[in-house]
Amino acid sequence: MNSAPVISVPDYGAVPALRPTLSLTPEQIEFYQAHGYLAIDAVMPGSEIAEVRRIYDRLFNEDRDRAGADTYDLSGQKGMGGKEAIPQILQPAKYAPDILATQMVANLKAMMQQLHGPETKMVGDHAINKPPHNAAATPWHQDEAYWNPAKEYSSLSVWVPLQPVNTENGCMHFVPDSHKLEIVPHRPIGDNPLTPGLEVEPGAFDFSNAVPCELPAGGATFHNGRTLHYTPPNNSDDFRRAYIAMGSAYEKPLAISRQFPWQERQRKARETAKATKAV
Repeated sequence: MNSAPVISVPDYGAVPALRPTLSLTPEQIEFYQAHGYLAIDAVMPGSEIAEVRRIYDRLFNEDRDRAGADTYDLSGQKGMGGKEAIPQILQPAKYAPDILATQMVANLKAMMQQLHGPETKMVGDHAINKPPHNAAATPWHQDEAYWNPAKEYSSLSVWVPLQPVNTENGCMHFVPDSHKLEIVPHRPIGDNPLTPGLEVEPGAFDFSNAVPCELPAGGATFHNGRTLHYTPPNNSDDFRRAYIAMGSAYEKPLAISRQFPWQERQRKARETAKATKAV
């Protein structure tokens, strides 16, 4: 009888085997610091895009079962089965460690340090694979709304499309300067507390000055953990593939702890569902 393969947690902080080949300009760094986001046309050599896309597609197809509970619908209730509106894999590098040896990762790690300081480390990744002709948007949110409200962060995310992206297939949109805000009110997507994803409470913010960031394949956006962002539905004929890497310079306790009531709603709903299932 064959034993199950051992899946190890990826070492995101390891020194990359490859030296970075791309860097941000002083003007790009200044733009990010001022507005909380940045879009660039390349984070990897063009010759590497097909290889990264091959690894990505393998994870969502041939190796899908290996990812197990780390594969689920961002916009739906876990464990409900059926077709996923927004399929995602948490920690894809755990199941495809070769992705960490790419020039893409070497470059984005170096760029993270340019934006948040030399102590910044890559601390996680995930992959979101929006199907074609899919009506589900990834709703407006701040990443920090998911995190521990008792801590202060210096963190960012890098979003890398593996095909050209525009408003038709779901490019990133940002609210400039929103990284200077506190965390705005959120709720679980669709107001269902068993849904893992979050969205800004309807009417809690005016998004009329949002900026779309259309990019070629292998480009990237960078955004601060507090920057409001969103991607629209994928109305194209192909999957909208995005690889996301998270970086952190520090997280430390706040002098005065905050409360994120949406997290408490989700926690209580999960506990109730678990207790009901156990009866």
